[in-house]
Amino acid sequence: NEKKKIKGGKSQCLPSRVLHIRQIPSDVTGAEVIALGLPFGKVTNFLMLKGKGQAFLEMASTEAAVSMVNYYTPATPHLHNRPVYIQYSNYKELKTENLHNQARPQAALQGVNAVQHGSVAITSALDGEGGHLPSQGSVLRIVVENVFYPITLEMLYQIFSKFGYVLKIVMFHKNNQFQALLQYADAMNAYCAKMSLDGHSIYTGCCTLRIDFSKLTTLKVKYNNDKSRDFTRVDLPFGDGQRTLDASLATTFATQNTVFPSYPGATGFAQPLGFPQGAGISVPAAPGALGSLTITPSTVSGQIPGVTGIPGNSVLLVSNLNPEAITPYGLFILFGVYGNVHRVKIMFKKRGIALVQMADATQAQLAINHLNGQRLYGRVMHTTLSKYQTIQLPREGQEDKGLTKDYSNSPLHRFKNPGSKNCQNIFPPSATLHLSNIPPSVTVDDLKNLFASKGSTVKAFKFFQKDCKMGLIQLGSVEEAVHALIELHNHDFGENQHLRVSFSKSTI
Repeated sequence: NEKKKIKGGKSQCLPSRVLHIRQIPSDVTGAEVIALGLPFGKVTNFLMLKGKGQAFLEMASTEAAVSMVNYYTPATPHLHNRPVYIQYSNYKELKTENLHNQARPQAALQGVNAVQHGSVAITSALDGEGGHLPSQGSVLRIVVENVFYPITLEMLYQIFSKFGYVLKIVMFHKNNQFQALLQYADAMNAYCAKMSLDGHSIYTGCCTLRIDFSKLTTLKVKYNNDKSRDFTRVDLPFGDGQRTLDASLATTFATQNTVFPSYPGATGFAQPLGFPQGAGISVPAAPGALGSLTITPSTVSGQIPGVTGIPGNSVLLVSNLNPEAITPYGLFILFGVYGNVHRVKIMFKKRGIALVQMADATQAQLAINHLNGQRLYGRVMHTTLSKYQTIQLPREGQEDKGLTKDYSNSPLHRFKNPGSKNCQNIFPPSATLHLSNIPPSVTVDDLKNLFASKGSTVKAFKFFQKDCKMGLIQLGSVEEAVHALIELHNHDFGENQHLRVSFSKSTI
């Protein structure tokens, strides 16, 4: 009976709590098949037919089986990047006690259920399957390697909400790596996400996910912005005292069924893994195993509505700037840490918004990765790709008040020579600055006084032992260091001796 049905393709069976799964790749484990059913309820029995690429999964109730079939029929699940097909079985229940070869799948089933239902007694049950029990809980630590394109909080939300209800996300840079912490409502969802996503790349060839369990049992989120979000709280402030999360935005995130607009794929890379171009995809409410990663950065990342980034573009839109303090030169120096800045334009009517044109798209992405969310003159700066491909210089006689500057031939570009040392020393903003080109006549006190005169709190200073032209200075905060770098990079000590300032990865 089962055989006839497989050949005929679609099942004509009545709903049953036993599901028949077919076309399972040979290297898929029992735990991975069971994981398909877990989001819909308890899996009460399991039978794996290894040689035939088939399995039977018994759910605790017919309702659970129906919701599973209804969920996976339009959105075919994938195991090891291959589609698998699920239909109702003729069996009303599974009897596996007397069958040979089922010890390991049964152990996997007991282990997974034990974890899902609160008892972590069977810690080695999954070892036979090469699995790992999620005794660690519901918080994942995510490291993204080879970040060629910026990773947004919305992207992570979209990928990980396929596996369950995402409560909170916090993103940060640590040890020069992009990292995030993500908390699920349930430890089993975290386990399924780790099993399915670890080692996968968001884009072909880059942005590779490395996932393990965090030691934290819960995340504390103070602000809802583009670096951290608590999806259970609509009322949290934005974090710079200026804005709170837009109410409509909050409700979008409160529903797990958000539809994101589609993303055309980054230049030079294949389509983001997953859905075809064109239709915006909906993130399904019920989690499941990974079909494949689907990236469609949302328009809600704190950028100006209607302005969507064009991959391959080198013009940045920088917003939420302090109009009293910001200058084109200041932006030129700061963004110049991450690439050669060709032009800067502060908007004539909206002084809190600027455009910064980098030499190429890669430098633009580097600047976004390192400067989006940094504090500058008391405000959290938002940096994203602009819809413009170039900054137009003002025409003769056009009123501009010096707000548009061309720096394409500036002697201050840090990356003039391909392969220069500067290319290896690009670090995120930090409270410790690396100083070089210090004249022999300049003392520690001279340098401390120079930085103090610009409003910095100097915590520590040391010269490099091997090279007294270089030193490290530690200031009171990252924001102070950002201001000091803008003020003092290229500071003239006289006799054509100019100080060079950059962010350091070291501390004193």
